[in-house]
Amino acid sequence: MLNEREIESCYLGQFIPVHYHHNMLMDQNRMHGFKSAIDYAVKPGARVLELGGGTGVLSWFAAAKASKVYCVEFNPDMVREARKFLAVNPHGDKVEVVHADAFEYLPPEPVDVVICEMIHVGMLREKQVEVIESFKRRYAERFGGPLPVFLPEAVIMAVQPLHQEYDFEGFYAPIVQFQENTVIYPGTVEMARPAVYSIIDFNQPNELAYAWQGKFVVEKNGSINAMRFVTKNILAVVQERSTTIDWLNHYMALPLATPVQVREGDVVQVSFQYRAGGSIPSLQAALKAEVLYEAALQPIPACA
Repeated sequence: MLNEREIESCYLGQFIPVHYHHNMLMDQNRMHGFKSAIDYAVKPGARVLELGGGTGVLSWFAAAKASKVYCVEFNPDMVREARKFLAVNPHGDKVEVVHADAFEYLPPEPVDVVICEMIHVGMLREKQVEVIESFKRRYAERFGGPLPVFLPEAVIMAVQPLHQEYDFEGFYAPIVQFQENTVIYPGTVEMARPAVYSIIDFNQPNELAYAWQGKFVVEKNGSINAMRFVTKNILAVVQERSTTIDWLNHYMALPLATPVQVREGDVVQVSFQYRAGGSIPSLQAALKAEVLYEAALQPIPACA
């Protein structure tokens, strides 16, 4: 019999199918970014904890330098998968795959780095923020300070008004769309520049609820019928070079319940609220846009 948290986990995505994790292995941008960040953050002989280990690949990256890695995974299918893969890879013996709930698990000793890749656009669905905040409280109670380094270290979230095409071979269907950030989609028109609505620093205490209201100056005539959500993960801050190692999630375009007709120069107000780890429909239900100020009508130039 599943308990309440397990039921929610199944619904929100913690028990995602094994093949989804295989797709993540094939995502070169994700893999390269995390490998580079882990190589930088994990020093020789370090002790590392991964919360939500999936296939175990990020723990394996850490094992190249670490003396010990604890890889915590809640899904029993993925526990078996991770143990199978780690058994056939060098340094895999340094990774202990622990079948446990990341909300409850603490390592038997202090660790230097904590990896947590429960990342979804907008920090939705997966419990990244809540898991890390819970871990920080419990870790401090048992081991005191300082806290480990977290990977990712921070997240920047932004939103942008769009006109999104919803015609699928003549079938009109306003659906949630996930789009690669390196691809230009002809059916997607950016109607204004993006605005940052939240910055999460995992080294600091973080709230679990987001409420935002912001204004955009429209750059094109037309209609705004969707909002793009952008999530940039700062995997590691490379202080020696004053730079960062980043990973940008796929964009998420959410249709508006009521499209807004706009002209260039109009000021549109957008508002929404949701909880970290919540469902996409919960954000979509709260998403609103309206014209706050109309652009001044420009006189039509007289014919020469």
